Amino acid sequence: MKKNKILLNKRSKKDKQNSLLNKIVKVSQKAGINVVYAGLLLFYVLQKPFVPKWAKATITSALGYFIFPLDVIPDITPAVGYSDDLGVLALAIVAVAMFIDDKVKKKSKAKLKSWFGEYEESVLKDIDNRIDGNHK
Repeated sequence: MKKNKILLNKRSKKDKQNSLLNKIVKVSQKAGINVVYAGLLLFYVLQKPFVPKWAKATITSALGYFIFPLDVIPDITPAVGYSDDLGVLALAIVAVAMFIDDKVKKKSKAKLKSWFGEYEESVLKDIDNRIDGNHK
């Protein structure tokens, strides 16, 4: 009887660990897709010919911070490593939101799909809402 109880406790610990790891993977995927989506939006706006120099400078600075290996919060830090990158990209998106049109969003989402396959588009709503809120 004692042996079964020990096995049950071990299984429940293992189940808890698997549950935690699955949660971490889901959060990482969501955060990762948000960061990549933000970067793609800025990248495609940068390609537009009539975007003013100040907007291109803002975008270039944000993308430069994103790809630069030294960050305020190192990217290898679990769970929060890309939060500073997302913050910088989000600020740039707010600044240049008037240049992010449906075509840019569609191109960015198509690229996400080609890289990551199917994903929940609802995870991108926060970014899209910031853009749409700044258009008004």
